[in-house]
Amino acid sequence: MQGTTGRRTGLGLAAATALTGLVACTSPAPSDGPGEDGPAARGGSLTALRAAERATERAGSARVESTTTMGSLMSMRADGALGWDGGMTGTLTITYTGGTVADTMRRLGSASIQARYLPDAYYARMSEKFAEKTGGKRWIRYAYEDLEALTGGSGAHVGDQMRGTTPNQSVKLLLSSGDVRKVGRETVRGRAATHWSGTVTAAAVTDAGLRRQLTEAGVTSETLDVWVDERNLLVKKVEKARTATGVMTQTAHYADYGVPVRAQRPPLSETGDFEDLLREPPPSAP
Repeated sequence: MQGTTGRRTGLGLAAATALTGLVACTSPAPSDGPGEDGPAARGGSLTALRAAERATERAGSARVESTTTMGSLMSMRADGALGWDGGMTGTLTITYTGGTVADTMRRLGSASIQARYLPDAYYARMSEKFAEKTGGKRWIRYAYEDLEALTGGSGAHVGDQMRGTTPNQSVKLLLSSGDVRKVGRETVRGRAATHWSGTVTAAAVTDAGLRRQLTEAGVTSETLDVWVDERNLLVKKVEKARTATGVMTQTAHYADYGVPVRAQRPPLSETGDFEDLLREPPPSAP
């Protein structure tokens, strides 16, 4: 029973880790941006942000470093490269650095996993201790449609978001803010950039798709800051969201836009499908 419980816990945490690691690098995206006659556009300051949205999307890939904190629940960092031309692709190394989730992951053998994102699924590499409980399966495959089992019925929506997400979604989210403002010129890791800031309140968002995403995440309000360089590329974002369970803060840095990105499928013999592993554990490998 203890082995089964640990295995199920690992399955859930691996999914949460990979999801959170990706969300830390991106943001939920509205299905359509606000029109040119929207409240923010009337301020006359969003032309640069719209240019940043387009340039970042066209770049196709970037290196990413991010950190996320969710109160006492967990803190984590993610490092790697992601591509979004034709579906999310890339690899992140995700490490829990504190909180109760990090303690649980350490008991399962490691506080770090590798997450590989492919257009149809993502894969999480677990510890050797976890593999012992799953007949040598070191990798867990999560088809995006399988996320429904972990997200209370909204998994299909989350899967669609993961397949279509890009860093420029942070700019799209900021465009939904009615009080977006230019903070000024700053330097981010040696690069000159323009700092923009705004607040999004879930109840005030007019886009139904975006409002649903925020509500499902328990977000009541969110402050978003982005830094855009002279090439109109997003180089940094900071999100602070007040949720039903507390305050969440995420910071991400982007560099090397256009970098080649590859994500190989793990060996089939070492890979277990999420739904299969939810059932009784297979016999231990000899």
